[in-house]
Amino acid sequence: MTTVDRFVAAVIASPSPYTELDQIYVHNRILELVGEADPVEAPDDQLTSLTDALVQTATQSGKIDPTQSDEEILADQLMDLVTPLPSTLNQTFWNKYQTSPQTATAYFYQLSQANDYIKTRAIAKNVVFPAKTDFGDLEITINLSKPEKDPKAIAAAKDAPENGYPLCQLCLENEGYLGRLGYPARSNHRVIRLTVGGETWGFQYSPYAYFNEHSIFLDKVHRPMVINRQTFSNLIEIVTQFPQYFVGSNADLPIVGGSMLTHEHYQGGRHVFPMMKAPIDRQIDLGIAGIEAGIVKWPMSTIRLLSADTDALIAAATKIHQCWMHYSDEQVDVRAYTDDVRHHTTTPIVRKVGDQFVMDLVLRDNQTSTQYPDGVFHPHQDVQHIKKENIGLIEVMGRAILPARLKPELHEVANYVLGRHNQMVAMHQPWADALKAKYDFNESNVTEIIDREVGQVFARVLADAGVFKWDAAGEAAFDRFVTAVKAV
Repeated sequence: MTTVDRFVAAVIASPSPYTELDQIYVHNRILELVGEADPVEAPDDQLTSLTDALVQTATQSGKIDPTQSDEEILADQLMDLVTPLPSTLNQTFWNKYQTSPQTATAYFYQLSQANDYIKTRAIAKNVVFPAKTDFGDLEITINLSKPEKDPKAIAAAKDAPENGYPLCQLCLENEGYLGRLGYPARSNHRVIRLTVGGETWGFQYSPYAYFNEHSIFLDKVHRPMVINRQTFSNLIEIVTQFPQYFVGSNADLPIVGGSMLTHEHYQGGRHVFPMMKAPIDRQIDLGIAGIEAGIVKWPMSTIRLLSADTDALIAAATKIHQCWMHYSDEQVDVRAYTDDVRHHTTTPIVRKVGDQFVMDLVLRDNQTSTQYPDGVFHPHQDVQHIKKENIGLIEVMGRAILPARLKPELHEVANYVLGRHNQMVAMHQPWADALKAKYDFNESNVTEIIDREVGQVFARVLADAGVFKWDAAGEAAFDRFVTAVKAV
């Protein structure tokens, strides 16, 4: 059997709409996509192997150009053939939900991996290691999964007209979208429809997942992110529907928010983050019955709320958020506004433990200053050689998403501290010199020490982003804020 024949068999055997009677039709659809030349032989019958071989066939036959963009579009078109229609997928998902939410999500997650929407092969390239700190074991990842942009595609995209469809990469209109230069292929993309806050939302998985079952919950309507009472209610509603998942929202301001502020969405999944393991440092009284509250022992300023009473939980979160929006404390450089520009918001995260809901509210401030032009409560300049980007939801919870450049750069740092020939980037020099002065490096310990020190830098990054520091002045300031909340 040729690769085309084997792929046809895989399509017929898949949960796609195609049956044995469709065999000739599917065969011809594939020829249309890859050309009629003798196909490249696949090493095995894995869907990804067959798809890779067919993409190679198409480039060799001249059916597509050998560019990253064209190859990704074709690969997803082929994988679309093994994927159920959105209507069928949604029906199956909700039928399985009747057994349990876990059964439904397990089905959707497995399917999203099987059709290569979740790029498991790329994700496997990421560097992941734990790092012991004063705030527990943080999770360090160097993100190698997202492919580098093809220079040809970048050049061509610059000259391509913007058509404004889909409005962004989160919109429901991405479901089944072919893709184009500078915009990802989404032929095999599927979205589960659900109701949140009385409105239609979508549920999908992240193609380049940062943790287990990394999920995205998105508003059907393309509208900006906002944190308010409805946000807290929505997060609780989603966790009620999927109690095996945590769900959180990025903040709704630049610098402290994520990279996508134009479309209302949340992220969740099945993972216990370091922040979730962090204990309560001290209990606090917010003056709301039915709520257990405390300040979390965590580098970022976090209030934890626990209750089985969702109305009380929403009321407490709203009270904290609204108070913080207008709260200033000049003693610790906390300012709610500069003229009419708002600086304060929160990053909320919700999960369920037993019969109780747990909501962590992280206080955020996006001020800039002459001393800290990138953000007062943002990674400061001396740690930006490791992490300069925004501290979004995932990092708030203790999982570092570090840039791919660090893998080769840290290798050169290792060469430097070992006294070898190196091409270390200049911005690492002060840090590397400090490490040399602190440790006696050798071949057997260099990687372990550098990894550990990267973890310490990430802990500093989170501390920089914390509005109330873990010192006498910071703790006193946090207590003043709690008093202000109770007084509201």
